[in-house]
Amino acid sequence: MGLFDRFFGRRVELDPAARQRLETWRARPEPGLSDDFRATRLVVVDVETTGLDLARDRLIAIGACAVENGQVVMADSFEIVLRQDKTSTKDNILIHGIGGEAQRDGLEPAEALLRFLDFLGKSPLVAFHVTFDQTMIKKAVKEYLGFEFKHPWLDLAYVMPGLLPEHARRYRALDDWSGHFRINNFARHSALADALATAQLFLCALPLAEAKRSTCYRNLQDLEKAQRWISWEN
Repeated sequence: MGLFDRFFGRRVELDPAARQRLETWRARPEPGLSDDFRATRLVVVDVETTGLDLARDRLIAIGACAVENGQVVMADSFEIVLRQDKTSTKDNILIHGIGGEAQRDGLEPAEALLRFLDFLGKSPLVAFHVTFDQTMIKKAVKEYLGFEFKHPWLDLAYVMPGLLPEHARRYRALDDWSGHFRINNFARHSALADALATAQLFLCALPLAEAKRSTCYRNLQDLEKAQRWISWEN
């Protein structure tokens, strides 16, 4: 087994240029998870899929935007559709709005995922209900790029109740928290629109976190872990 395979898992047939892009991405410096939010870049992500079955369904689209130095950077955003050999059902299309032709005309999955990694760099990730987004991206990266995608994630679905425990029982969904903070989502169930709404929610969380002396990504990871424990106990 060669050096590339030891780093990236099972062998997937990629052209030399693609393999070099992966190696370059992996060699980038790891993020400073203890750096102040006001001096870091994070990436907020959302995905659209063929359904909700983590084992059987496929990744269709990724939407992402950057939060840099405590601000959403609209110019630093990303949206891509992965080409599908078999398009999703009509009911599924009605949810995310990515029609059969758009799915068939999407980018080859390996290229789409390489572009996502290029956009992401090594910035830590933020999402709402991380398990779904994380699993679908990891599964696609394993299938098309041949390695285990291990990256820091932060789940606002647990962070927000930790910051505002008085709303923990009533607010469970992204729509609940968006309504509370009057965040407008211009196209619900669009990957990019949902990522932008989640990014705005993250900005609402920052002053609440700072009031609790949580000023960095690692602090909020600790809060998320504590809130998961509380949720499990209840």
